[in-house]
Amino acid sequence: MTDSLYEQLGGEAAVEAAVDIFYRHVLADSRINRFFNDVDMEKQATKLKAFLTMAFGGPNNYTGADMRVAHARFVKMGLDDSHFDAVVGNLAKTLTELGVTQELITQVAAVAETTRNDVLGR
Repeated sequence: MTDSLYEQLGGEAAVEAAVDIFYRHVLADSRINRFFNDVDMEKQATKLKAFLTMAFGGPNNYTGADMRVAHARFVKMGLDDSHFDAVVGNLAKTLTELGVTQELITQVAAVAETTRNDVLGR
């Protein structure tokens, strides 16, 4: 039996570390940081940790809104494919810094890609 992507990445500790580093990158990225101006980042990090845990095959404790609903106000602010790509790029950068293999980063990017149309309200 193959370990889930969540387990292959290192489980809860890895997701916790990745999300914390990821949001440091996002908030420093002038292409996308404006979308987080009025966001409670501690609450946001908790939601993302739960979402990624579920999306990567770990325990499902995600209780947030679906992607379309959660991002609708950002779409109204102009959220588009370039911003989505920047987020995925920051995620890959984070995982690279954490020593994750390219194979696993590719799998993570593929999971992220499954949310693109919902995040962008299409």
